[in-house]
Amino acid sequence: MSTLNYGVLGPISTNCYMLSNDESNECIIIDPADRPDRIIQMLDNKGLKPKAILLTHGHFDHIGAVVQLKNKYNIKVYLSREEKDLINSANDNLSADYGIDLTKDYTGDFPVDVYLEDGDKFTEAGFEILALFTPGHTKGGMCFYIESEELVFTGDTLFFESIGRTDFPTGSLGILVNSVKEKLFALPDETRCYPGHGQETTIMHEKIYNPFLS
Repeated sequence: MSTLNYGVLGPISTNCYMLSNDESNECIIIDPADRPDRIIQMLDNKGLKPKAILLTHGHFDHIGAVVQLKNKYNIKVYLSREEKDLINSANDNLSADYGIDLTKDYTGDFPVDVYLEDGDKFTEAGFEILALFTPGHTKGGMCFYIESEELVFTGDTLFFESIGRTDFPTGSLGILVNSVKEKLFALPDETRCYPGHGQETTIMHEKIYNPFLS
């Protein structure tokens, strides 16, 4: 059994998820957007032990607390290999648009431990996780599917009755639509989708009601 907690953080109201294993209290953190102090408090209040950070993409509003959490808990950070250049550019990761430069929070490249390819499988906190390469919102967008829990973290690829913006650096509408149809719509209809912004949805609901994907 598992428990999913989340907080809405940062200037663009980003969903930061914490999926925990009820047997061990180990958890994975998906897209720690901002406010590391608040995330740490949430983890402490639930008695959770973080084991890894999964990043759906490299935009500033999804990575703001990564460095602090990685340093505190000494945990691995996972990211698509295709996202390496974007996450290391203040212009491309959009932090410069908000008058900040997240690249100053670390020395050298952004502290990623594992660069993922499409179809990679790995285990953290007792969950087997499948990495789905879903470019379009960014060049290296990635979703994380956990079959045992019947859920997928979709980042800014797929939203409730919507899709991610494609007018940012490395974005492409055609590629994004193909990513959703070929990768996410291949998942079971009952799969619950947890996006980077807004409410949860399901694969079946989006197949029927998403106007961008009809």
